[in-house]
Amino acid sequence: MAASDTPASTRVDLAIQGIRLLDAPVARRAGAGPSDDGHLLLDGVGAAVPLNPRSPYTVRGGKLLLDGADTGLGVEAVARPRFYDLVTADGVPYEKIARLHAANVLATTVVQTCVRYDESERCRFCAIEESLAQGSTVAVKTPAQIAEVAQAAHELDGITQLVMTTGTSNGRDRGATHLARCVRAVREVLPDLPIQVQCEPPGDLATIQELYDAGARSIGIHVESLDDEVRRRWMPGKGSVPMTEYRAAWAEAVRVFGWNQVSTYLLVGLGEDPDELVAGAEELIAMGVYPFVVPFRPLAGTLATDVDGATAPAPGRVYDITGRVSAALRAAGMLGSDQAAGCAACGACSALGSCGPSDSGASIALAPTEVAS
Repeated sequence: MAASDTPASTRVDLAIQGIRLLDAPVARRAGAGPSDDGHLLLDGVGAAVPLNPRSPYTVRGGKLLLDGADTGLGVEAVARPRFYDLVTADGVPYEKIARLHAANVLATTVVQTCVRYDESERCRFCAIEESLAQGSTVAVKTPAQIAEVAQAAHELDGITQLVMTTGTSNGRDRGATHLARCVRAVREVLPDLPIQVQCEPPGDLATIQELYDAGARSIGIHVESLDDEVRRRWMPGKGSVPMTEYRAAWAEAVRVFGWNQVSTYLLVGLGEDPDELVAGAEELIAMGVYPFVVPFRPLAGTLATDVDGATAPAPGRVYDITGRVSAALRAAGMLGSDQAAGCAACGACSALGSCGPSDSGASIALAPTEVAS
């Protein structure tokens, strides 16, 4: 099947090739992810689409064109949120604390450094410290800062969920304790706002209960690949965490947060066997964990791009794998839109929604591994 034969495959192709768009008021450059994306509404649905000046996809008159031909999809850029124009009580621009993702998701990296960022250990698709080096964020966001920005974003721009991720720390909790502090602070000012937290498996599984007790209602524990060889090659530091720790953390998270309130990223295009990737996704679904399948995309500032010269996967492979995982999710009755908050609930960085019946709706882009400021 050619990548442009159906709306779903058009969307997958768009995820790989991106879009030529000069004006994207809400966009990302560097960071943990999604990066180098413009945030759009495609037929009214929020999506994060790579900005690529060489893409065959363009926009004219609110329509998405492929080589000048109308694809039938409407396009509208997400407007710059009003909270971006404010500064915190201690003088930090709100935009450096948290960012708008898609149309109504607030996202932040509470700690913008990672203990694994040395080249010998860094995940080769990650650029978490690049936005810090560029001065577009701050190293550590305090709970008070995040609560202040979240309240303003909710009141001024109607954000409906909050995603908090973190770089990995040296501590046994791997950064989860600070996440819990930030969740509690937001809960004090916005007690009903759905919050997702994202972290590596904490050394003490009791920390997962602490995150829930703080007020988080969904959690992402992102492994990126279930293949140990791929993990060692692409994530030498993070890949040293045994899969047994991930499985124990997922099981405990499902016990604490509930079925389909736990998710993990799986990246297509790292050299995995397609059948094994799909089988692994089906095992996760059986555990109650949502496999958030996204295509790998090489980003400036990452080792994958700057050192390895890695390229994005073929659209056909992405379409095949994503379609099979989407079918398994539907068979299990597992919808991203049923998650309280987070990547699966938003859906803007995956093609899962476009490969089956309407889910969370946003379904177009691709990202590396985290959602972040």
